[in-house]
Amino acid sequence: MLTFNIFSTKKSKLLWAGLLLLTMVVTIFWHIPAIAATPKHYTDLTFPPLPELQLPDYERYQLDNGITVYLIEDHELPLVGGTALFRTGDRFEPADKVGLASITAEVMRNGGTSQHPGDQFNQILEDKAAYIEAGIHTTSGRISFGGLSEDLPTVFGLLADLIRNPTFPQDKLELAKTQAKGGIARRNDEPEEIAGRELVKLIYGADSPYARTTEYSTLNKINREDLVNFYQQYFHPETMILGVVGDFDRQKMKALIAEKLGDWKPSQKAVIPPLPSVSQVNTGGVFFVDQPQLTQSYVEMGHLGGLLNDPNYPELSVMNNVIDGFGGRLFNNVRSRQGLAYSVYGSWGVSYDYPGIFNAGGQTRSETTVPFIQGVKAELERLQKEPIKPEELTFAKESTLNSFIFNFEDPGQTLSRLMQYEYYGYPKDFIFDYQRQVEATTIEDVQRVAQQYLKPENLVILIVGNEKMINPPLSSLDQKSKVTTIDVTIPGS
Repeated sequence: MLTFNIFSTKKSKLLWAGLLLLTMVVTIFWHIPAIAATPKHYTDLTFPPLPELQLPDYERYQLDNGITVYLIEDHELPLVGGTALFRTGDRFEPADKVGLASITAEVMRNGGTSQHPGDQFNQILEDKAAYIEAGIHTTSGRISFGGLSEDLPTVFGLLADLIRNPTFPQDKLELAKTQAKGGIARRNDEPEEIAGRELVKLIYGADSPYARTTEYSTLNKINREDLVNFYQQYFHPETMILGVVGDFDRQKMKALIAEKLGDWKPSQKAVIPPLPSVSQVNTGGVFFVDQPQLTQSYVEMGHLGGLLNDPNYPELSVMNNVIDGFGGRLFNNVRSRQGLAYSVYGSWGVSYDYPGIFNAGGQTRSETTVPFIQGVKAELERLQKEPIKPEELTFAKESTLNSFIFNFEDPGQTLSRLMQYEYYGYPKDFIFDYQRQVEATTIEDVQRVAQQYLKPENLVILIVGNEKMINPPLSSLDQKSKVTTIDVTIPGS
């Protein structure tokens, strides 16, 4: 019996070895055609055309009190989420109380409601593994929610209660102000933050609602009555767009919305102020923030940009991809070929209802600060003077179009886009018109928009760095005017 087992084991091993060898041979020869057909360079790769994208099925309707509602059903996961979008923004807060809008949202959320005080409000959400978040930013206010489908009545009920009955307790206000003051104390810790903040001030103006910063003095003037007044002025049914997406029954969702928000009537009429005017305050100049501890420079250059609905924005998007990103001119020439930057970027900036900023810049060694700035400006001027190459146009258009799919990664993104377009008065098919115009962009279009929109002569140039290590000096950049030093010392409390 023992001899038989030994023999069987040897025979088995020989059999498996033979099968393994046969498998390897078949595999190698099977893949020979595939290996031969493998492209030798990434430029030889071919891909099928992008599929045509369509909006998912959605419903838009309006309650009698003026609330606009968007609903998108998505039964892939047992989750429901949404956003209440309000026509407000920190651009409407008083100049002597900067910070009021964000604190209003924070205290509104953390303070809870008359029925569910803050801690109880949070505990209910925690028990349900759900969330409700609130924020007021430059151009809008948002209160978002999310949770399991089975908990929708409870979570949406809390959302509606918060929208209609916030209490703004004094202790939460004091906590919010203390935290905001901590942020002010730390705002000069990162040179990138200094550069971004100060460039915006130089372009829009330090007192512009699109550039001003919260200070200790403005926080100290904010009281509970200010929060209540801000809420009462801007949180109204007719200023609200509600969007819900997820695993729900549409008719039941509509009934829940009507039950919780249908009878909401504010205590006063909504009055939305006119939008603040925008103009470029500095049309050029070199500005400097001295940070002696740095061994490199942080450079920001910019001028006033445009609006998202500009007829030439699609062509400007293609232009962006010619100059920006991995494979763009700034990366290839300023960073890789000339070795002048750790990072470099440039992009035509837009906003929905006020002009954005064209912004270029990056990080470079202290001693290469001036050559870096000159190199970036030279690339912008070259874009205006010389037509781009056909391969650059192809790369830029494909980069723009291939990223287009990420606008529709999930129904939630589509819902957000629909709400944004309604909020700012854009057509719902805006994104598709944009796509078609990108596809039609030509070499001549790119040069035309570069000549029309880029203003190298109006660039505001801001450097955050170590003055003693910058050589040649910044004064060599502009012989007509001196370098202006900016003091970023934080005003005392």
